[in-house]
Amino acid sequence: MDKIDSVGIQRSQLQVMQEMQRMSAMSGSSLTPTANPISASGQGSNVAFSQVFNNAINHVDGLQHKASEMQTAIDMGTSDDLMGTMVESQKASIAFSAMLEVRNKLTNALDQVMNISL
Repeated sequence: MDKIDSVGIQRSQLQVMQEMQRMSAMSGSSLTPTANPISASGQGSNVAFSQVFNNAINHVDGLQHKASEMQTAIDMGTSDDLMGTMVESQKASIAFSAMLEVRNKLTNALDQVMNISL
């Protein structure tokens, strides 16, 4: 039974990866971010880093809420979309893990900046 479950999870993860690649291809842009050029007045983009990070946190939160709602629907018997629920759960898990990695990198970078001697 464990082998069957692991095959289902692997298939689900493969589907999530394929969906992410499809979305990346549809966007028409590479995954590397581009810098916003500074205008002649010396002003760059008006988007603050905190706003970008808050948007990312809100997106991850939305994914987690959607996965939770789908799991509740499965538990209550109002839905039978187990595969969709598993995919949404994996999406939320991957997004949360990525967000934690970004947070850890930022914390580490801040610690390094704080330890620079002047």
